[in-house]
Amino acid sequence: MRGHPVRGRRDLDPLPVDPAEPATYVVDRAGVLRLAPRRSEHVVCAGGEPVRAAGEMTFERDGAGRWEVREVANLSTGYCPDLTSWAAVAEALEGAGIGHPGGFTHAVVFRRCEECRECNVVREGWFVCVFCEAELPGRWNVGPG
Repeated sequence: MRGHPVRGRRDLDPLPVDPAEPATYVVDRAGVLRLAPRRSEHVVCAGGEPVRAAGEMTFERDGAGRWEVREVANLSTGYCPDLTSWAAVAEALEGAGIGHPGGFTHAVVFRRCEECRECNVVREGWFVCVFCEAELPGRWNVGPG
């Protein structure tokens, strides 16, 4: 089932996910933030469609009692989004009037190995494929095509 659309603050009252754990999110092609429980697949949250961003986020109440994003990551092995996807996340949150930390609080670097075609998470700046030990490209290359 597609994730709960969030177009404004009212869409978070009540919060459509468990506030005690991170939520799965996508920003769909139309720029709408969609939320689902943490154990949901990002591709399902997006209704199987391409997305502008995907990952996990946690919420907390601000001083006025409104929900805002406390932490946000681009961790999605279904979409493997580039760090540049932050712009889509910020646009969706700001358009909905929801506060956020100003960038990914946990940024994940994804690269596809050009030798074995496996998707890798780059850790500690080490651009080497964990599957075949080939060098990984410096530029994001995980998108469709």
